[in-house]
Amino acid sequence: MVNEERIIREFEKLVSFDSESYSEWEIKEYLKQKLQSLGLTVTEDDAGEQLTGKSTGSAGNLYGILPGNKEGEPILFSAHMDTVSPGVGKQAILHEEGMITSDGTTVLGADDIGGLVSILEALTIIQEQAIPHPDIEVIFSVAEELYCKGAGVFDYTRVRSRIAYVLDLVGDIGTAALSAPSILSVEVAVQGKAAHAGFAPEDGINALNIAVQALSEIQVGHVSADTTVNFGTIEGGSGKNIVPEWIHITGEIRSLRHEKALERAEEIKQIFEAKAADAGARVKVHITEELKAYRIDPGEAVVRRYEQALTELKYVYPQYVDTFGGSDNNHLNKNGIHGIVIANAMHEVHTTHEYTRISELVQSAEITLKLMTL
Repeated sequence: MVNEERIIREFEKLVSFDSESYSEWEIKEYLKQKLQSLGLTVTEDDAGEQLTGKSTGSAGNLYGILPGNKEGEPILFSAHMDTVSPGVGKQAILHEEGMITSDGTTVLGADDIGGLVSILEALTIIQEQAIPHPDIEVIFSVAEELYCKGAGVFDYTRVRSRIAYVLDLVGDIGTAALSAPSILSVEVAVQGKAAHAGFAPEDGINALNIAVQALSEIQVGHVSADTTVNFGTIEGGSGKNIVPEWIHITGEIRSLRHEKALERAEEIKQIFEAKAADAGARVKVHITEELKAYRIDPGEAVVRRYEQALTELKYVYPQYVDTFGGSDNNHLNKNGIHGIVIANAMHEVHTTHEYTRISELVQSAEITLKLMTL
């Protein structure tokens, strides 16, 4: 029922917008008008202003609702408007074998334009063919690529749906994530004492040495089957002939069990504090909860509905996975909306090798349409 040519045109149009995180204003304006033309009542919040402090030129989250014309629980569909960098000057290059890539200098943006296109196409078909449906709600968020900050400030009291489908997952069509991790950001500031490295190094307190000692006791990578730890940046010191007075380190903890993430954060904090105390230095360890873990039971209505949709479309049986990537679905579940994240035709995301396939875009739209109209 979906229109392949229209899907391709819409995908190309959305790719053409420069929509890196915090630069979603133009694509937001286009999508707002598009949703309104499809019969949705659309509002925009002040997420952009909250997150950037800018009252002009910033985009908010879009929320739309299409009133239903048949009995049934309302259903929410979500995708995000931003892309990672390099995302300025994107072009969609169509290849003969049905693949779509960028020109190799930028990301393609299938993450998450694939999700946006699927939702728009499904809504278009519903309007064209007057297909009965329950209340359909839509959230197009900003700043998802920055630990889902746009969805983090959305007012979920406005949402009527108790189930949701978030189109934002890599993998074959039919794949769905039923769980995702807590993500904690870790910032460590070690404050030592500067001294001349040649004349009087013993008068200093080497902040770098303290950091190295602490890090040597902290396991990184997959510390267990459901938990990862990483330290990604380190900076500090003021000169190679000066005992480094300060060091700043950033990292993250991910765990499919929230309590385990908190426990690991506390262990890291205690190790840094102990090493600093031994050397007579000061340390501040700041932990920020970016996202909270969730797990959806396979017997829940949101999963059963997904299985029914694939069955009626005669697709392969769904493949369920745990993902170590966060998404707006973390915030939905935290706010009592039980959602799952479904694959939506994107591969090798966050790289200039990102691609999608026309056939998968079509399938993603078909699944979305079926979920809206069951």
